[in-house]
Amino acid sequence: MNYKIVSDSSSNILTLNDPNFESVPMKVIAEKEYVDTAGLNLYGMVEDLKNHKGKSGSSCPNVAEWLDAFGDADYVFGTTISKNLSGSYNSAKQAADQYMEKHPGKKAFIFDSLAAGPQQAMVIDKIRELVAKGLDFETIKEKVLDYHNHTHILFCLESLTNLARNGRISPAVAKIAGVLGIRVVGDVKGGLITPVQKPRGAKKATAALVEMLKERGFYDGALLRVAHCFGEEPALALRDAVLAEFPNTRFVLEKTTALCSFYAEAGGLMIGFEGGYNTNNNNKEF
Repeated sequence: MNYKIVSDSSSNILTLNDPNFESVPMKVIAEKEYVDTAGLNLYGMVEDLKNHKGKSGSSCPNVAEWLDAFGDADYVFGTTISKNLSGSYNSAKQAADQYMEKHPGKKAFIFDSLAAGPQQAMVIDKIRELVAKGLDFETIKEKVLDYHNHTHILFCLESLTNLARNGRISPAVAKIAGVLGIRVVGDVKGGLITPVQKPRGAKKATAALVEMLKERGFYDGALLRVAHCFGEEPALALRDAVLAEFPNTRFVLEKTTALCSFYAEAGGLMIGFEGGYNTNNNNKEF
């Protein structure tokens, strides 16, 4: 199968040892522009934004950038950040429609992750797994859609400043984070960030996350993928707490790249995992 897997960089996967994968960079814009590629000084960006008092935001790849990433593949599988958080999905979908119109017989499908970060990365891994099995395009699409319905994402944030500045969360909620060690723990519903708990201190935040994993059907042997923004210590604390109850957990630790670092901010965690049926996804086709 002559195929291509393309993702915007909100998946935190910028490169793979796979010539059939390509990341299309998102951009973070403040006093200067930060392009979400492997060459970016991420620590410098996070520090710059911490001290930045003016406007900041992000921008998504345009249709031409998506089309360029598709190359000349017969089959294209794309995945994006939630369409409720960015225009990336709409750009990718337009690119897919144009690609198929220009190349009759070729197929392209764009998966809206309805999230970002590790949950999006799980979709990429599932596509690669199914392609390696030699399955046909339509079967891969249906199996990935079904898999996506059993994936979830949680977050644990110490600061919500950038989310509030960009209208992703209310300023009132944002003020809570960072006050007296309070974290904001939540999930994503319909592609929108939703705070659930406001534990005080790292230990209570870890305990809250473990309980939320259980509530969403996490099971022994499931995949737990944790992305952190310069927060390896709380990420490993979560790993240890989960392994204490689910010793066969398949754990992946990774760093957020520019787009996810912009929203997660220093110390933030994004947790993707396999679990029960996710009614917040509840899709057959995006």
